[in-house]
Amino acid sequence: MNSTILLVTFLVYTAILFLIAYLTSRKADNSSYFTGNRKSNWFVVAYGMIGASLSGVSFMSVPGNVYNERFWYLPMLIGFIFGYLIIALVLLPLYFKMNLTSIYSYLEKRFGICSYKTGASFFIISRFLGATVRTFLVVFVLYNFVLVRPDGSHLMPFWVAAAIFVLIAILYTLKGGVKTIIWTDTFQTTFMIVAVVLSLVFICKELGWGFGDMLSNVHSDPHSDIFDTDWSHGTHWLKRFISGLVVPVAMTGLDQSMIQKSLSCKNLKESQKNMMTSVAMMIPVNLLFLIIGAVLAIFMTNHPELLTSVTKAAGGIEADKIFPTVALSLRPIVGVVFFIGLISAAYPSCANAITSLTTSASIDLIGMEKKDWDDNKKKNVRQRVNILISILFVLMMVAFNYLKSDSVINMVYAIASYTYGPLLGLFMYGILTKKGTCDKAVPFICVLVPVICYCIQNKVFGWGYDFGFALIIVIAALTFLGMLLFAKKKNS
Repeated sequence: MNSTILLVTFLVYTAILFLIAYLTSRKADNSSYFTGNRKSNWFVVAYGMIGASLSGVSFMSVPGNVYNERFWYLPMLIGFIFGYLIIALVLLPLYFKMNLTSIYSYLEKRFGICSYKTGASFFIISRFLGATVRTFLVVFVLYNFVLVRPDGSHLMPFWVAAAIFVLIAILYTLKGGVKTIIWTDTFQTTFMIVAVVLSLVFICKELGWGFGDMLSNVHSDPHSDIFDTDWSHGTHWLKRFISGLVVPVAMTGLDQSMIQKSLSCKNLKESQKNMMTSVAMMIPVNLLFLIIGAVLAIFMTNHPELLTSVTKAAGGIEADKIFPTVALSLRPIVGVVFFIGLISAAYPSCANAITSLTTSASIDLIGMEKKDWDDNKKKNVRQRVNILISILFVLMMVAFNYLKSDSVINMVYAIASYTYGPLLGLFMYGILTKKGTCDKAVPFICVLVPVICYCIQNKVFGWGYDFGFALIIVIAALTFLGMLLFAKKKNS
């Protein structure tokens, strides 16, 4: 694949993003950055959330993982419907009623300052590490497939490539914030879906299939099996379904970056329509990812030379490499389409994370809303926080590139369950009970519970159990029980 073609594609795509940013950020202020002035169209937000929820890693790993785990992701998708229903009917009314900018300020009003800071800190750590590694993997692809000379050497050091990518993300959101992200997400969601559809069409043509042939072959192939019936597996269908119910509540309903856009809608009713429309569109898009995953698995089986290139030295298949390996081995148009889809999924992940982390750090940690500052002072502080977070993004990506360790990447992904789990427990306790709790005990509970679960999950003491995706549920439940042990009739 000619790297010059990919570089030109990247530059043109980025130029279009900046045009959208310019048009949407005119007359923007702090309210535009944090809440979009609460004037966002609910359908536009819902449509854009598809791209925001599917990172560059999802773009590669959901199709690739079909080779290893078949369609066992589907029961989780079904659970998503009920999870988003809980967000729409329980969490959004609460957020609108309390007129929240940062959703974690609910914890201060409900329990106290320690609970508030704990919730915000857990979000910041989880979002920062998760978004950094997602961005790193995309920049890594850019660095190794685009920024290379014919002799195989790179055009620039990795840290420069990482800095440029992050700089682009902060520049097109620096002024408009949420208001800009909503429209750029819409643009990027469209290109991501088109890229998946076109990739599917081109790969099927390579196999000599029409639409009917594709459906027939996917249906008869073992990779399309839906249910894992072995209860000892983390991929058991019931575990996946229950996880699908709970994970969106934690990772969307309690995620500042996702909820921030829903809170930018004009009112609660439109925000609820946005949330349910989002999941209604998200499920068929994910199903499309699974279908192309089955097609990729069949293609790899028919081309053993490609299968060798994604096989680990110790055995097993590196699922994340399957989609890019196939796409970049075919005609240039296929590689370009895949590349557009990849950066369409990557930009929202990076930009959303930086914007939401800036919001949470400015409001939750610095306490901007409580300061008697004028708008210019708030803007200057917010922009400094934005730049600091961006620098930390680059440094963390450089660290990942230096370590080049799968175990580090896997550890960062696992952190999501260990950090969103306590958040889910905190909000569950606040919403489902009328009791208070010992505010000063909350940080200790939220740290101790994940440590205990980590020991069980990884058999530190010689025994344990694989919770699979249900780990987040276990941590949330234990956090709930921990707070219940320190229950009070009302907060002191």
